[in-house]
Amino acid sequence: MGVLAGAEPFGHTGSAETGFLLCHGFTGTPASMRAWGDHLAGAGFTVRCPLLPGHGTRWPDLNRTTWEDWYGAVREALLALLATCKTVFVGGLSMGGTLTLRLAEEFGDRIAGIVLVNPSVTRLKWDTRLLPVLGRIVPSVPAIANDIKKPGETELAYPRTPVRAAASLAKLWAVVRADLAKVTQPVLLLHSSVDHVVEPVNSQLVLDGVSSTDVTEVVLENSYHVATQDNDAEVIFTRSVEFAKAHAAQPEETA
Repeated sequence: MGVLAGAEPFGHTGSAETGFLLCHGFTGTPASMRAWGDHLAGAGFTVRCPLLPGHGTRWPDLNRTTWEDWYGAVREALLALLATCKTVFVGGLSMGGTLTLRLAEEFGDRIAGIVLVNPSVTRLKWDTRLLPVLGRIVPSVPAIANDIKKPGETELAYPRTPVRAAASLAKLWAVVRADLAKVTQPVLLLHSSVDHVVEPVNSQLVLDGVSSTDVTEVVLENSYHVATQDNDAEVIFTRSVEFAKAHAAQPEETA
């Protein structure tokens, strides 16, 4: 089976000055990032949003991938942007935020700033530690997708949560949490006041763990987890453009 209609990766080629890499969430697709990407493109930025391995096809495909595969895809996209744009920002939703943090930890000041929307770095529920065992017995559990407050809006995501892949995501959380102090870039963190997927402690762990001195926290009062498709989407889009423009490298003055 091929890629689902609407789940395709996308990109916009704009300014060579500033690029923006977007990372979608676990079991999701670039569809959740498309309106954000269009807004960034409208502001003149070059935008890339890859489809992560195992996503956008059938949920069993995700069980055949690991966090290293997902990270490899966004890392490759970042390197391509760094080769063509003077200044590069990275933004992500949910696990996309986790991957964004990992890129920030590895690439340091080669990334000008990061935008995190309901990022995940842990899960407090008791069954999380059972994922490696559960994955050998049960291939999937009910979906985590489509946590959206806005009526009529639907997330293009899997109808089931693949358990082996979820166990790999938990490993990524541990890796990212251990290195949060390596994050030194400016951070714009937007999180929903009500989120039925990612618990509030996640954003607090990020805020407490990063070494960045330039950190802005925005509470999204009228959205659930998939905030990029929810009532506060315009807040995310507008604030991310303002953030990027404020932290973009200034053109060198000619003598």
